[in-house]
Amino acid sequence: MQVIDAKTVHAILNFEELISELKETFSKPAGMPQRQVFNLDEGSSHSDAFAVLPSWNDKTIAVKAFTYFPDNPSKDSELESLYSKIMIFDRATGAPQALVDGTSVTYWRTAAISALGSEFLARKDASKLLVFGTGRLASFMALAHASVRPITEISIWGRDPSKANKIVDMINKIKPDIKVTVCDDVENAVKAADIISCATGSPTPLFNSEWVQAGTHTDFVGNHNNDRRECDTNLILKASVYVDSKVNVFAEAGEILIPISEGVYTTDSVVGELAQLCNGQVKGRVSDQEITLFKTVGTALADLVGAQLVYSKLQS
Repeated sequence: MQVIDAKTVHAILNFEELISELKETFSKPAGMPQRQVFNLDEGSSHSDAFAVLPSWNDKTIAVKAFTYFPDNPSKDSELESLYSKIMIFDRATGAPQALVDGTSVTYWRTAAISALGSEFLARKDASKLLVFGTGRLASFMALAHASVRPITEISIWGRDPSKANKIVDMINKIKPDIKVTVCDDVENAVKAADIISCATGSPTPLFNSEWVQAGTHTDFVGNHNNDRRECDTNLILKASVYVDSKVNVFAEAGEILIPISEGVYTTDSVVGELAQLCNGQVKGRVSDQEITLFKTVGTALADLVGAQLVYSKLQS
């Protein structure tokens, strides 16, 4: 069994190939039970957690396991808040094939899934991207969206301008042809954006949905809690809403669950999930004036695709 580290994952993956593989895989039958997230500190204010995400298709069986200890960096600068591994097995024989670094795969597949959503839901001429967030995922999100739409301008918003500037520099090194700036006026940036992609830890909405213009595509990946959300109820009500996985989103995503608890929204109002977009069961954007929204919490099948792609390329 091969052990594949983060450096190898980053060296091998690219968004064009990964998004293509995700689109093909999600268009076909696959097994993906609801993921299991276990709180390790029941009854306390801590949110340490352990999760297990199984999936399989006609090529591969995979299980991703991760730990989430948000206080780790404050305890020791050498510690990460999240550790993750993906183990893959051959579907034909059940033989183990590889143990793949899951943290690096998660960055790539999270951004790639959002970009795949944009491929179906953003206007084809979308050129202005606004990214909320300055964590390690931020540059991946920006570059992924730029791989599926003709992005010419990217604006990065963050509570810490120095962190936002670092993200700007990271993107500029890879895409010097794109104008990348730090957002210093949220209202005007939201009004100007063709695509708004949010990857933050914010427990409350990041912007007023009244600022979102007709034709905008919005994307939310940062929240996995039923009592937190990155967008307000009004945006959910006025947008055509799609999700990566109904079974996971309807269990975890406050963006959907809070409007439901308010009695103004139902799960039936969600237009469809990613697999239905990929296999053609539901349509994506239907007009240039439509506001679209894609909520993701992450799926085991996307982890499978990322890990399997890395492993298969190492064999060729």
